[in-house]
Amino acid sequence: MATYIALSHFTDQGIRSVKDTTKRAAAVKEAASKFGAHMSQIYWTLGRYDLVTIVEADDEKAATAFMLSIASAGNIRMETLRAFSSEEMGGILGKLP
Repeated sequence: MATYIALSHFTDQGIRSVKDTTKRAAAVKEAASKFGAHMSQIYWTLGRYDLVTIVEADDEKAATAFMLSIASAGNIRMETLRAFSSEEMGGILGKLP
């Protein structure tokens, strides 16, 4: 599975209903499997981002569909980063001349 890190900001809608954020997160975590994804971690953070989420997905299409589904609810705006484990990075570096 590929790993993704999602850095998120609450939208105006999301902050107005912030008291429900943990309930929404639990529902999103359950819904992930419909997309071939798994939300392994979610952190509410201080600073530049409001949420940091770790997601694993079968492939980029599954990850993209899952992330778009989350964002389309209108509570967050998301920046998604593909993350590589040490093993994956070793394989990438092994392809260098």
